[in-house]
Amino acid sequence: MRDTTWTVKGGRVLGPAPFFIAGIVNATPDSFYDGGAHFDADRAVAHGLKLAAEGAHILDVGGESTRPYADHVSVLDELGRVLPVIETLVASKGLSGGTGPVVSVDTYKAEVAARALEAGAVILNDVSAFSFDPGLGDVIAQYRPGYVLMHSLGRPGTMQDTPRYADVVEDIMAFFEKRLERLDLLGLPLNRVVLDPGIGFGKTLEHNLAILRNIERFLTFGLPLYLGLSNKSLWQGLLGLPVDKRHNATQAATALMAARGVAIHRVHEVESTRQTLTIVQEIA
Repeated sequence: MRDTTWTVKGGRVLGPAPFFIAGIVNATPDSFYDGGAHFDADRAVAHGLKLAAEGAHILDVGGESTRPYADHVSVLDELGRVLPVIETLVASKGLSGGTGPVVSVDTYKAEVAARALEAGAVILNDVSAFSFDPGLGDVIAQYRPGYVLMHSLGRPGTMQDTPRYADVVEDIMAFFEKRLERLDLLGLPLNRVVLDPGIGFGKTLEHNLAILRNIERFLTFGLPLYLGLSNKSLWQGLLGLPVDKRHNATQAATALMAARGVAIHRVHEVESTRQTLTIVQEIA
C-alpha cells in the first residue's frame, strides 16, 4: 500500500495516508442497507460521530437513496435531510479543526451540492459524473471540492434494467478519459479528483466482477481509486447472501482491493474496515 493524498475544497490536503475510510451516513428513509435507521437528523449526526470515533476519515452524508429503482427526491426535501446533519457534523469538535474527519455530500443536484459545500462539506460524491443536473459543472468550477468521479450507466431508477457493454472495463476507461477532460476544462485540478468505477450502478454481477478483477487498469490515470463495495447486492448474486449477512464478503473484497491499489473505501462498518485495512497495510 502506497501513501495517498487528496486535495479537497479550500486546498486542505488529506493524507498522506495508506488508506482512507469514508463512513456512510444515510439521512434517508429507504437506504438498501439501514432502511432509514438514521433518517432523523439527530440520529444521523450521532451515527456520523460514532463512525468518526471508529476511525472514519470522511463522513459521506446523503439525502437521496441511489439504490436501483430508488424514488426521486426533490431538492427541497434533500436539503432538509442533509443540511442539518452536515452543519452539525462540521461544527462538532474535531471535524472542523483540521484534525478529524471531513464531511462529504453525496448528491447529483447542483443546488444541494452548493448549499452543502457552503455549509462546510469539502467533498462532492457525485453518482452522475455531473450529467444529471446541467448546473452541477458550474458548482464544481466555483467551489473546486474534492470530487468523486463515478461511472453509472443511467439514472438509479433505470440503470439496472438491461445494462450492456462492449467491454465493461474498457468502456469505463473511455468514460473516465472523457469526463476528466471536461473537469479539466472546468478548471478543477486533477489532484482533487478520485475515480469510482461504480460497482452496482448499471452493472450485472459479471460486470462487477470484471471490474474488480481488472481494478489495476483504472490506476493508469494516476488518480486515487474510490470504491463502494459495502454490503452490496453483488454478494447476494455471488454468494446468495441477504443484506444482513454480507459483512464478511465486504471485508474480504476490501482487503483484496486495498492490496491491489484501491486507496479510499466507502463503507457502513468503519471499525471492522479499519482493522482489515491495517492488516493489509502491515503485511501486503
